[in-house]
Amino acid sequence: MEPLRVDPALLGGAAAVKKEPAPAKPKAAPAEAATPAAKPAQPVVLDGPQKLSTEVAVPAAATRVPVAEAPKPVAAKEEAPAAKPREAVEPKPVPEPRPAEARPVAPKPAASQPAPAPAVRPAVTEPAEVVPAKPAPTLAPISAVPAVAPAVERRAVQPPAAAPAPARVLPLEATRTAGGSSLPPLRVDPALLRAPAPAAPAQYAATPAVPSASRAAVAPPQSAAAGGLAVPAQAATRSGVGVDMATPIPLAQTTEPPLVDERPALPHTYSAHVAAGLLPAPVLKASGGISPASKYGDEPRPTFVSAERMRGQIDVEVVAEGDAQLRRIGTVVNADKLTYWNLDDEVEALGNVRLERDRDVFAGPSLRMKVGDNTGSFEQPSYAITREVAVRRLPGPQPVNAPRIEQTLTAYGGAERVEFKGEGLFHLSKATYSTCASGSPDWYAEASDLELDYNRGVGEGSNGKLVFKGMPILYSPWLDFSLDNERKSGLLAPTLGSTSKSGFEAVVPWYWNIAPNMDATIAPRFLTKRGTQINSEFRYLDHKYTGTARVEFLSKDQQTHDKRWSYALRHEHYFGNGFAGNLDLNGVSDDNYFSDLSTRLAVTSQTNLLRQGQLSYAAGWWNATVKAQTYQTLQDPSLPAIAVPYRRLPQINVSALRPDMPFGASFNFAGEYVKFDHPTQVIGRRTVMYPQISLPMQTSYFQVTPKLGVNLSRYQLERQAAGTPSAISRTVPIFSLDSNLVFERQAEMFGRSLTQTLEPRLYYLYVPKREQGQIPVFDTGLADFNFAQVFAENRYSGNDRISDANQLTAAVTSRLIDPATGEEMLKGMLGQRYHFSSQHTTLPAVGTTPAEKPRAGRTADLLAALSGRVMPKTYVDTGVQYNPRDSRVERLNIGGRYQPETAKVLNAGYRYTRDLLGQVDVSGQWPIGRGWYGIGRYNFSTRDRKLVESVAGLEYNAGCWVGRIVVQRVATQTSKANTSIFLQLELNGFSRLGSNPLELLKRNIPGYGLINQPTADPAFGAQ
Repeated sequence: MEPLRVDPALLGGAAAVKKEPAPAKPKAAPAEAATPAAKPAQPVVLDGPQKLSTEVAVPAAATRVPVAEAPKPVAAKEEAPAAKPREAVEPKPVPEPRPAEARPVAPKPAASQPAPAPAVRPAVTEPAEVVPAKPAPTLAPISAVPAVAPAVERRAVQPPAAAPAPARVLPLEATRTAGGSSLPPLRVDPALLRAPAPAAPAQYAATPAVPSASRAAVAPPQSAAAGGLAVPAQAATRSGVGVDMATPIPLAQTTEPPLVDERPALPHTYSAHVAAGLLPAPVLKASGGISPASKYGDEPRPTFVSAERMRGQIDVEVVAEGDAQLRRIGTVVNADKLTYWNLDDEVEALGNVRLERDRDVFAGPSLRMKVGDNTGSFEQPSYAITREVAVRRLPGPQPVNAPRIEQTLTAYGGAERVEFKGEGLFHLSKATYSTCASGSPDWYAEASDLELDYNRGVGEGSNGKLVFKGMPILYSPWLDFSLDNERKSGLLAPTLGSTSKSGFEAVVPWYWNIAPNMDATIAPRFLTKRGTQINSEFRYLDHKYTGTARVEFLSKDQQTHDKRWSYALRHEHYFGNGFAGNLDLNGVSDDNYFSDLSTRLAVTSQTNLLRQGQLSYAAGWWNATVKAQTYQTLQDPSLPAIAVPYRRLPQINVSALRPDMPFGASFNFAGEYVKFDHPTQVIGRRTVMYPQISLPMQTSYFQVTPKLGVNLSRYQLERQAAGTPSAISRTVPIFSLDSNLVFERQAEMFGRSLTQTLEPRLYYLYVPKREQGQIPVFDTGLADFNFAQVFAENRYSGNDRISDANQLTAAVTSRLIDPATGEEMLKGMLGQRYHFSSQHTTLPAVGTTPAEKPRAGRTADLLAALSGRVMPKTYVDTGVQYNPRDSRVERLNIGGRYQPETAKVLNAGYRYTRDLLGQVDVSGQWPIGRGWYGIGRYNFSTRDRKLVESVAGLEYNAGCWVGRIVVQRVATQTSKANTSIFLQLELNGFSRLGSNPLELLKRNIPGYGLINQPTADPAFGAQ
């Protein structure tokens, strides 16, 4: 490679000058403007491409000229050819340069200077010895200059008629600042700096590269008399071109750039640039994995074909053989041989065919299809079809606006033939279907004809057979199942089970998807000991109403020989303009219906079935409600009689709240009118009015609220005992004073920074005693003693009794709060009530409930509670009521939960109420290894020394299917026990077979989680 020779003045170093006869100075030059003559420099040999300083050193008499930053190189056909050399210089061999050897050079600071005068040719002096150029400050390298330079707006400079006076020498940046666009930039050919520039095409010789005078260009050599910048002559070779600094270059003239013949011109084709190494060759990805195609509408999409050998006719037919591949956005076809017809957009593939379309994969021996329409056929393929489907939650109430959660579900199988009928529509002949990914699936459905319509989310087949572990377990002349877990009409999978009272049972439900907001389920239930029961459920939903209707009917019970039935209707309606209503109606044919035919403890323990209708009106600061309420009471002959509650026919409630009264006061009103009815007891009407006024006074840390109210009550009674008045009135004033403080501090606990609060509270209540012994008890009972009740005005629920009080409640609450999230991690409470007078008001005996005994002593029971997260994934909820007078615990509730993740939970609790209740409750769900999970609950009554309810079972998750076996034993209201067995096989993405225990598990095991994603609604059937 020939060395690049550049004058030192171009590099910013000191110029070495050569002694020559000095030319005559211009006559017009003033004496004071003359400068000493400079010596011409000897060439400096560079070992490779270098970074040049933008400040060019020239002889003292010459003007410094700005060097324009070269733009980035463009395509080869637009690059400028290097200028031909003026005279050759014998080259010197140099080593091949390395990119790391390039030294960055920086520019010198710019100075604000006036614009320079036109340049003059310097005088030539005696030669001097060569001085090596010193490294200049760092500067970005100058790139190769293209043939067509960017346009530079500047003023044209006309050459002077006479030689001007020598100008003052300015640094380059000062010239650029002061002179701006008055001088043309210096263009350096790319061959000077890096690789040889490609030759321009032949047509550029006749066409000027720069048609406008506003574009800077390098002109051919001219005489010194024309004026310009003198550059020493250098030689031009293939590896570098010398620039003659002694030849003046016109400043304003724009001409065609010179041509370089060392390199042939490239044709204007992409392949020529690839062959020259200027552009990379196109390469298709070897992997067949592709992302889902974007939706481009009807815009055409390019098709790429690659293979070891290809032949055919352009735009008509392409035959590709040997590792052939056809690729289009969203579609990839691989085969040993491909034939593609462009006009029909059709492809035929033979041998080891693999079709990938979005996330669907088909593999087999032969394929013929229209790529764009996705129509055609595939012979003897195996397939994997992937879609996003909805995740179904556990049974039970769900949030109204619960978001749709999706999961990825893939269907696997094979077929004798697959017909593609458009996007998302497949017809399979002699096909199998499974969600197991292995080549030998644990289960699969087999059908003579199978239609998979992913647009509607429905799968339909004929002559269906279900095979599990190589054994056929179900046959059906037709198959009908959901592909996306959405609702659809059709038969659901049957459920099987057994109970000790009803025997073996089977439920075959049929689902009717009436409308998007309406559906129904009809489920015949075959009971070996009872007969055939018809169960039905109807659900509806609208923006103004929602409801559920349920009916169960057994025409003749084989045990009792009676007709047995039950019904339940729940409806809520919003009429608009503040009006709303609801219905809740329930009924059964006999007292033992639930204990004989149900498996739910919450149902079997019911004794009073509610029947209620309500209409309400809300009008801003006040509202009103009208209600009619009755009950059906279920009596067990073997148990003590249950008190029948009063019927309310009707009940009217009115309430009002005005917090914007004068002086910051707040007004509250509660009114009630009830007509009580009963078949045997005293009946009557009760009217209550309770106006109240309060004055809240609060700051950010302190609050005091005094309140005064008067309870006015009137009774009009019937069936009273002799000597008891039929009309009774009662007036009770009520005064309370509530105050509390809030303190905060920062604390370090559990290895983190927390905010701890301390909130003391005092509540004083005064209610004078009133004689209330003659007032009957319609709906009043002793309220539960807890932290909510100790700050209440009445310790009774209902208006038949108003307790006398002269008492003070003191309590303190402390919380641990995460300041970053606001989460309340732990909460502790401690409180006690102090009485300043004896108790006078009590409750009489009602049914089997004995009469209330007056309170002894002036100190009430002590209450303490602790709830929250005590350790990671560990939660507690405890409460205790302690009697300091007798030094005993009156009530205790301890509960804890450990739940590190889904399907891992342990619960333990103990509930105790003196003389009433004592229960131990333990439940959990935990993996025991190799896909097995243990589940269970044990609820034992320590007071009655008998089992209340127990659940035990196993779950197994095989990935594409789940098996469950659960045994339940529950005590019924008739003091007997009922045992049930649930056996279920859940085939992911297909169906559930057997009796469904999921609702049972959710109800009995708090925190229970599905060990797989739910894929189908539970069959409606056994309760």
